Amino acid sequence: MSERFVTPFTAASTAAEVVDGVDLTGRRAIVTGGASGIGIETARALAGAGAEVTIAVRNLADGARVADDLIATTGNKAVHVGHLDLADRASVGAFVASWEGPLHILVNNAGVMAAPLARTPEGWEMQFATNHLGHFALATGLHRFLADARGARVVAVSSSAHLRSPVVFEDIHFNHREYEPWSAYGQSKTANVLFAVEGGRRWADDGITVNALHPGSIRTNLQRHVSEEDIDRARRAAGGGAAMWRTPEHGAATSVLLAASPLVAAVTGRYFEDCAEAAPNVPGTRTGVAPYALDPEAAARLWEISLS
Repeated sequence: MSERFVTPFTAASTAAEVVDGVDLTGRRAIVTGGASGIGIETARALAGAGAEVTIAVRNLADGARVADDLIATTGNKAVHVGHLDLADRASVGAFVASWEGPLHILVNNAGVMAAPLARTPEGWEMQFATNHLGHFALATGLHRFLADARGARVVAVSSSAHLRSPVVFEDIHFNHREYEPWSAYGQSKTANVLFAVEGGRRWADDGITVNALHPGSIRTNLQRHVSEEDIDRARRAAGGGAAMWRTPEHGAATSVLLAASPLVAAVTGRYFEDCAEAAPNVPGTRTGVAPYALDPEAAARLWEISLS
């Protein structure tokens, strides 16, 4: 592994602090899941820095309310709402078809966590379909617009939960093994990191950087399928208590760093946490990055599978 990349920012930094002094005037950004949780604060920071921001959401009414709030709090009227259901290939295709002009920032932020077993019409397991395949189709569909920007950034919001499971290529969609919600979520989050690894390699000549990140533990609608018992168990496993929870403003900081900061303009194909490149995971801990998530062979294999 190359030398670990660090910044002056830390786990205590907010998205607003990370983007302070950065001028994104003339830049165009998409934030998926931009109507809740850290997606709102990611979009707010980008809009506050002058970017034209489209929040891509399933619920247009929720999106419109958030857009009004972002316009009111940032003074930036260039905040738009687009419909996007990542588990629906037709919805992803329609969103891509509606886009025109260069795209400078794509933040793949939306997701579902530890959900009961559900499948798309194609038979794909829902967490993998939403968290990885939908975002993969969106990013590859928008590739030509990212390339047109000459210096675009793609940001994949992963999780420390990637430590729970590699991508199990032999049975990605739980057709033969017993379904376990956290393993399925972990696999999808590993896929987000592998996407960054291979995307960073494939798209380097187009001037596109692709990075993944863990935002930290934030109480948002993402945990709607998770019981309080599961949350308490996760706290104990991480060795923390209530203080381990971050605000959405803190949780969005690493996303905004990778999306907008000049400090990381040349960084690609890496996994960040706490506003710095993550160190290798030490077995038995819940920080750092698993070696299987950075495996270039697995990344290339996943890319090819995701194209089909």
